[in-house]
Amino acid sequence: MACFERASPALKEILLKLYRTEKPMEIDHHLYEFGSVEYHVQSSASDPHDTYLSIATPLLSQGVLPSHGLSHYTVEMIKGICSDVLEIVEPAREGYQLTLRLDLAKIPQGKDGAKVIAQISSVQAVILSSQLKEMLQNVNSQDTSQGMYKPIKLVYHPREPFFVIRQPQKITAVFPMRFRENSDVIIATAFFQELMDVGSSEAWAKAPPCTWSPIPPPELRGELFEDLSTNGGFVSFDIFSHHVEGKQLDKTVWSLLNFYAYVKYHVKCTRGFIQRRMKNRLESLVEVLQNASMEEEVHIQKVEGCRYVRKLVSLSRSKVLNRRCHFTKKIRSPIKIHGFSRFRQQWLTMPKFSLTKYTKLD
Repeated sequence: MACFERASPALKEILLKLYRTEKPMEIDHHLYEFGSVEYHVQSSASDPHDTYLSIATPLLSQGVLPSHGLSHYTVEMIKGICSDVLEIVEPAREGYQLTLRLDLAKIPQGKDGAKVIAQISSVQAVILSSQLKEMLQNVNSQDTSQGMYKPIKLVYHPREPFFVIRQPQKITAVFPMRFRENSDVIIATAFFQELMDVGSSEAWAKAPPCTWSPIPPPELRGELFEDLSTNGGFVSFDIFSHHVEGKQLDKTVWSLLNFYAYVKYHVKCTRGFIQRRMKNRLESLVEVLQNASMEEEVHIQKVEGCRYVRKLVSLSRSKVLNRRCHFTKKIRSPIKIHGFSRFRQQWLTMPKFSLTKYTKLD
């Protein structure tokens, strides 16, 4: 998928295994996922009804949200997942921000049970979304206290921080873009420019306006140099009140949390598409060259064959002429017949006549 799933695939697999088993199982699993997230699943055969799930996840922001644990808003969001099945254990186990006690026996059988397991497996996504929702819900705040325009740095992954700036009547989200390959920078730059063109069209007038700049926006002046050193520029989204009303709030939050993943997915797919096109083009060119070389070889063979035939014809003509000349020479040469000289002397001798003088009569 382009974006990371709400439900953790590994956690969902373990919970489904516990849910579908007929005999109590002894499980003690530690799971680690993208974003420095850790899960600890414990199930004892002596207590088959209770399964403990502990979660350790870094907070999006250390400056706004409570550093000692989860906010009240986040806790209420977690309880709303499935209050009949899960219960928050206070205090959480050491090294974790949240510990849940799950009663899998209360989950209904069939497809509804699989949906409940998927909702429980998405608890880390609920924590992230709730933290960002708290910030976006104050779009129309008229607070003029000091630090109102100070950017709030949000860190989902250490190499992928982004900033949220509260301004009058809107909130601006800024994403510094970094890429490892120069080719990815070129593809991403073209994508950002097209994103601005599409966002400014009438068909997407309700979407948050998008801007891209190779230099940091003025709102990020004074931030750390390491946070502003990028090779892909800065992408900004302006979020207004109608973007965070009702169901739009969850969609907006999820889109912002997955923007990095979406861009990487687009760049990866585009690079693969270009490579496939180049490979196919190269194969077609090689095929054309091979066909041309084969035709040239056939033409050369034909020419050589014609030359050989001409040579054979010329040789055969010369041989025939030589034979004719030799035959005529043989014909012209005297033929010796035994006894022919004597026959010629006897029968072929010319008779001798005597000359007699005659007188004319008057």
